[in-house]
Amino acid sequence: MLDFTPVRNKEITYAELCEGLTVDDLRGLTNEMIDRQLALIAGCTDDDVVFVPEDPEAHDAYAENPDEEGLAWTLGHVIVHTTASSEESAFLAAEMARGVPYEPRRSRWEVPWQTVKTIQQCRHRLEESRRMRLASLDMWPDTPHLENTYTTRRGTVVNPIVQFVFGLSHDDSHLAQIENIVRQARQAREMVSG
Repeated sequence: MLDFTPVRNKEITYAELCEGLTVDDLRGLTNEMIDRQLALIAGCTDDDVVFVPEDPEAHDAYAENPDEEGLAWTLGHVIVHTTASSEESAFLAAEMARGVPYEPRRSRWEVPWQTVKTIQQCRHRLEESRRMRLASLDMWPDTPHLENTYTTRRGTVVNPIVQFVFGLSHDDSHLAQIENIVRQARQAREMVSG
């Protein structure tokens, strides 16, 4: 898996992190990320999916309902959020790879987190997201338009590969959150059965 720490610490740029990556690399990185998320939830139960963890730093500035801005996310919530964001990056990257000029817009849909109540739904969502992201890479031409770039407000130059990797970076940023939710849910389960 890619180590995003140097980018987050501003030691290197996304362009430097992604230098030399190919479409096949993106396939492999996608599989590694989904496999990692599946491994993190491997021993979870349906109760773990809806368990509300302690999260004093919970803040979702993009919550559709203002009452949910400070709501701690369940495991189901994190899974649907991460997959939606990575799919968005993948589909925007496919457009760019085909030579379509980037236009700032959202290409995102998220499964309503309140409907995700079982571990099977979480696993299915991850596998469905894997299939969709890998399919998006099949849409890339044999010679992708890697010169098709845009610059973010922070000055990051983004080509199709960087755009795709943004999704993996977002996934990576939620791995510790998934680990924390799973740990808290297991501890709660052990206390009840204890």
